[in-house]
Amino acid sequence: MRFFALLLFCLICVPMIRASVFGQIQGIVHDPHHRPVPGVHVSVHAAHSDLSFSAITNQDGAFRIPAVPLGDYVVTVSSEGFATLQQTITVTSDSTLILHFPLEIATVAQSTTITAEHPALNPDTVTPTTQISRMDIAETPGAGRTNSLAMITDYVPGAYMTHDMLHMRGGHQLSWLIDGVSIPNTNIASNIAPQIDPGDIDTLEVDRGSYNAGLGDRTYGIFNVVPRTGFEYNREGEFVTSIGSYYQTNNQLSLGSHSEKFAWFTSLNGNRSNYGLQPAIEQPVHDAENGYGGFGSLIYNVNTANQMRLVSQLRTDYYQIPRDPDPDDWQNQLYPSSGLRDGEHETDGYVAFTWVHTFNPTTLLQVSPFYHYNSAKYEPHSDDFPTATTADQTGNYAGLQAAISTSIAKNALSGGVYSYEQHEGDLFSIQGQLSPQNSNVNGGIEELWLEDSYKPAPWLTLTGGERQTHFQGTISEDAIYPRIGAAVQIPKLHWVFRGFYGHFYQPPPLTTISGPLLQLAQDNNTSFQPLRGERDEEHQFGVQIPFRGWLLDADTFQTRANNFLDHSNIGASSIYIPVTVDGALIQGWELTLRSPQLWKYGRAHLAYSNQIAQQRGPISGGLICYSPGDPSACAVPPGYSPLDHDQRNTLNVGLDGNLPDHIYGSFNIYYGSGFSNGYTDPPSPYSGDYLPAHTTADAAMGKTFSDKVTLSINALNIANTRVLLDNSLTFGGFHYNDPRQIYGEVRYRFHF
Repeated sequence: MRFFALLLFCLICVPMIRASVFGQIQGIVHDPHHRPVPGVHVSVHAAHSDLSFSAITNQDGAFRIPAVPLGDYVVTVSSEGFATLQQTITVTSDSTLILHFPLEIATVAQSTTITAEHPALNPDTVTPTTQISRMDIAETPGAGRTNSLAMITDYVPGAYMTHDMLHMRGGHQLSWLIDGVSIPNTNIASNIAPQIDPGDIDTLEVDRGSYNAGLGDRTYGIFNVVPRTGFEYNREGEFVTSIGSYYQTNNQLSLGSHSEKFAWFTSLNGNRSNYGLQPAIEQPVHDAENGYGGFGSLIYNVNTANQMRLVSQLRTDYYQIPRDPDPDDWQNQLYPSSGLRDGEHETDGYVAFTWVHTFNPTTLLQVSPFYHYNSAKYEPHSDDFPTATTADQTGNYAGLQAAISTSIAKNALSGGVYSYEQHEGDLFSIQGQLSPQNSNVNGGIEELWLEDSYKPAPWLTLTGGERQTHFQGTISEDAIYPRIGAAVQIPKLHWVFRGFYGHFYQPPPLTTISGPLLQLAQDNNTSFQPLRGERDEEHQFGVQIPFRGWLLDADTFQTRANNFLDHSNIGASSIYIPVTVDGALIQGWELTLRSPQLWKYGRAHLAYSNQIAQQRGPISGGLICYSPGDPSACAVPPGYSPLDHDQRNTLNVGLDGNLPDHIYGSFNIYYGSGFSNGYTDPPSPYSGDYLPAHTTADAAMGKTFSDKVTLSINALNIANTRVLLDNSLTFGGFHYNDPRQIYGEVRYRFHF
């Protein structure tokens, strides 16, 4: 690849970034007179698995553990003659958690002191994050199902599903990282299925803007997944099965085990339902879905300095495209779907191998080659009316992510490379209008980043970095984009104020059209211009406030985009082509609130977003407006107008309860103020700028028997509140929210 040798040379010669799935733990242990205590044993044990780390304090009473995967842990400090201390902590990615342990002289009646819970406060980062554990996923209503994204939408402000796609902060260009490795997918509007089965996730960290230079290009949201590894098992397995309304079932068989040096985890899953995608009318019609897949994870600790990690997945999904069977309905007057029998086949697979090398307690190296395959096939029935559309899009990505970090004095230096080659193959056809058209395009990116996190005082962290990208496809683009930030922790109060300013470049899809397909587009008053990458400018300010185990996080942000990436379709067909809008402006403020264990029975959580997502100017790339006979038909009014997925207010409030006799219950209320109204004229019954507001409630309750069997029941949209969410022409036209669903689930753990 171009520049690859140069980038790799820079990576090796300059010590730089922590593997983005890891954080560091360091601390000081002192006696009642504040003198350092050497030789103290410090153990760090995962809250929900057997994963553990240990260290011994030095002559200064200090300890450091350099590579701890993000998640919840219990730290235990023990030394002869002193009372044992325990503290619950949350580790976030690319962070350093600094702890202080004041030991007390042990007495006959005092053997262990348990300190207060340490909230997920991170004073060294400017990135707002939300962390969801495997236990959160298992107990959140509906979150454990294969195709559910409730683990995100219930906990992350400004995250919601509309036209069957996850949106966040007003955009839908989102990145998934698996075990810290970024899995590329540049195809927008072609995929419906989630990237990973929730049952394979141990911890999910969601980052919302203000990324450091090592976290890549996707402005709107990054999902960093720590997969299950086998440390939660010791020659054990789990079988999960469910059955419920719409003949739905979700099933998973998982096995795993570990020793001191080796851990493995594998799973198989299968699911089906007569309800899959958001329906075109209130009652789902032609809306079945099914899928199956497998996942595997291996970890091998060669020695104390070297670790090998491997994750892999292969899954396939099928969705019927919902339709409105009544040709006289008002929806069919705007977008006829009564004659459609379309379906969507998707296959996704990836493999990522990671070598983690610890040079010393402050220097860490990660090298990760990866491969990702993605295929989305939109297929019609031969009798479809008015159009029978075929759209087959396949992407192959092969690349390398490498990163290294070190600490020098008060500086944490970081940097690395990220590069992949992509082969995109597309096939489009419309029965009776367009014979099969094939296109094959090669492309890829090469990226280099450098960053310094400087801590001149314990209460102040300054970050500055730069990322450079070279994109090669049907066009070539280069971008250099800086990012700076500051985090200030107020002494004694422990409040953390943060600020960020930065630029982002998001590579465009490789999709292109020509020949008869281009002529078809022009016959439908559209044409094609090469897509260019989206360029974003973001500034954000926020504060974290801890209080007696509670943690409130609030922020305000503004993202100004040029070449905002969206999608559109050719005529009345289901050929979806990416587009770039001249500009977009997204502004908002967000709030999250997480409680400690309340009265020993449960936790509460809240996520709220108030934002406005607007666009300006004409479509500048991809499927552009084309009207040579009347150029004024492509004129766009000046100023801003709402994006189709703009929702001003989004609120989730939930409570997870642990009751006596091994019973748990969880409850979540969702409120949305309504998305933009794309049709304000008759025959649409909605004349306002926004579609109706909507509120739904979900609940789950379960009981564990003998630590082996857990029975639960989930009820989603209990009141069966139905409302039109979206009237954009994507995957079947209009989209109503999900109907009421009730299902029972059995979890059985066994030893082998």
